[in-house]
Amino acid sequence: MNAEVNAPVDVLLKSVHVIISGRVQGVWFRGWTKKQAHSLNIRGWVRNRRDGTVEAVFAGVPDDVDAMLAKCWKGPPVASVKAVRVEPAEVPKKMDFIDLLTV
Repeated sequence: MNAEVNAPVDVLLKSVHVIISGRVQGVWFRGWTKKQAHSLNIRGWVRNRRDGTVEAVFAGVPDDVDAMLAKCWKGPPVASVKAVRVEPAEVPKKMDFIDLLTV
């Protein structure tokens, strides 16, 4: 019996916490991220940080999360991404993708 067949859905998902730096605020990065996440059926959240970075959690099918991470390296047209720091994260409980307040 294949263990993946009987595994809870969240176990089959990839979830990452991301910090994106560069020229990523004031360039519609959060709105763009939300649009991209919805198109890939990614759940999680995005927010600006007072240090000038953008922070996000992406969770979904591994290939879709990887595609989202690749998109983050480009960002919206006027953004200039210098780094995308990625670490594992817990899968968010909410099934949607939301914009959070700045921290």
